[in-house]
Amino acid sequence: MPLTALAPIVLFAYKRPHELQRTLQALQANHLAPYSQLYVFVDGPSQPTDVAKVEQVRQLVAGIEGFAGVVRVIREANLGCAASVIAGVSEVLARHDSVIVVEDDIVTAPNFLDFMNQALIQYAAQKNVYSIGGYTFPFRKPTDYKADGYFFGRHCAWGWGIWADRWQTIDWAVQDFHAFMNDAAQRRAFSQSGDDLVRMLRRTMEGELDAWDIRLCFHLFRQGATTLYPTVSKVENIGFYSADGTNTNVFNRYKTPLDAGRQRLFTLPEQIQENALFARQFRQRYSLPVRAWNRLKTYAGLR
Repeated sequence: MPLTALAPIVLFAYKRPHELQRTLQALQANHLAPYSQLYVFVDGPSQPTDVAKVEQVRQLVAGIEGFAGVVRVIREANLGCAASVIAGVSEVLARHDSVIVVEDDIVTAPNFLDFMNQALIQYAAQKNVYSIGGYTFPFRKPTDYKADGYFFGRHCAWGWGIWADRWQTIDWAVQDFHAFMNDAAQRRAFSQSGDDLVRMLRRTMEGELDAWDIRLCFHLFRQGATTLYPTVSKVENIGFYSADGTNTNVFNRYKTPLDAGRQRLFTLPEQIQENALFARQFRQRYSLPVRAWNRLKTYAGLR
């Protein structure tokens, strides 16, 4: 792919210097890192006890090398997770046609940027492909399935890419939230991509969760759009093992083999439709029985 067509990377950080160090080392090891522009957003401390760790993160960010260029945005005030991501991605997409987003608890495979950039280029004109994901569960792949990716109608929040023309249409206020909640058929339809989605949207809109990704999932649903996932995960979330995580102090049911990173060119699906086996496995992972079992593991102290 032409190096001039590479999407910039946006990295969000807050108060996890150890995790950020691992995230940066993995990104720097990506084949396309030396040719990619990196934007780093560091949120300000929300309370006095966070100041020291935020300062460690700022010092780490000040020394970043290994990319085509680094733009650092160090915020003095605390925006919070959701507002920080929405503002930062919006700022970068005001200058670029597409973007690749990583938070400070995501370790990427060396070919993560290859996969993301190839997909962003290939599906740029396919408006029903709304975003590109870097993570996947360790799903069984059909023996006759040759592609290196599959589609599912749920946004991936761990190492993801999106285009400016999609991002700029999102209604972050979810103005039709109450009408949606009063429509049982619509709630059932949204739940086809996970039994957790309606509850997560409600908790976010009622202020219980500081989440941006569920609102993107809802917008994707409203648009009848889909997300491309890799058949082998290009990212691993290490936030489950951090005491400073925002929403991840639970049993880690997302463990998955990380791509070794040697493959550089991918065969991506030409037909934009769900594969029945992948879709069935995806829905099962977010079903009520599986989620209840994993919650019991959390209560038992398993991580």
